[in-house]
Amino acid sequence: MSRTKIVLAGEGGQGVQSIAKILVEAGYEAGKQILYIPNFGVEQRGGVSIAFCQIADERIGEPRFSKGDIIIMLSDRAIDRCTAYVSENSTVVYDTSVCTKKPECKCKEIIGVDANRIANEKLSARVFNIIILGVLLAATNVLKLDDIKNAMEMALG
Repeated sequence: MSRTKIVLAGEGGQGVQSIAKILVEAGYEAGKQILYIPNFGVEQRGGVSIAFCQIADERIGEPRFSKGDIIIMLSDRAIDRCTAYVSENSTVVYDTSVCTKKPECKCKEIIGVDANRIANEKLSARVFNIIILGVLLAATNVLKLDDIKNAMEMALG
């Protein structure tokens, strides 16, 4: 059975939950089994925001997991809160333009992306999370790009 466990973490307002919603919508439309558990405080901006997602070919029996296949860390607080979900088989992605420290963990791969700077200088700050989504797709191949494009149109209009 193919199952990908994803942890997305950042600050409120960075679009963590939007990435998760696009992922699960794309997975659903692709005929996958999906599970999404949002975790965030009452703040609309500034609080830590975490999304736990699973995408599988078969039924997902256990909603919670202790280690993720891919961990996205978009702030220093996200690094502090989510390092526990990293295993030796995990891929870790972090934003080098927002995080002041590199995640220190034993994992398969650490990918540093200058997403916030790229978004601000080349595109728009509003697409920061979509850059991260692209990195996640490239790192996992869990879904097809066309599925993501369709889900983005449905989710974002």
